[in-house]
Amino acid sequence: MIIMAIDYGDVRTGVAVCDKFEMLASPVCVITQRKKEHLIEEISALTSIHKPELIVVGLPKNMDSSIGERGEKCEAFAKELSEATGIPYVMRDERLTTVTAHNALNVTNTRGKKRKAVVDQVAAVVILQDYIDYRKINNIK
Repeated sequence: MIIMAIDYGDVRTGVAVCDKFEMLASPVCVITQRKKEHLIEEISALTSIHKPELIVVGLPKNMDSSIGERGEKCEAFAKELSEATGIPYVMRDERLTTVTAHNALNVTNTRGKKRKAVVDQVAAVVILQDYIDYRKINNIK
């Protein structure tokens, strides 16, 4: 199944997608858009290209597993995106994904403006790969 992942942000939103065999999560882009309506339009256009059957949206939880204001905002966004595209969604805990993304970028020595431009799509890849691994471990089809 082709799955798309979204790392939703107020300014930058990372997008990743996996192949139909769910082997590898790959970065697609970072969308710089402050207006939610325009962001949903841009992601909808990407769904027309990549044809995902499921969208995974990162859910920023607090370290105590509670969901705060930012998490509620992400859930509302996911619901609106699903309604606009007709594609079902799942929320996926994204705690520490940005830290993991920064660590990966450290390994590749990506710094400064280039890091800022790609960290959100790398975070989307981390979210998606985590979800793919979860599906495999739990034998979810």
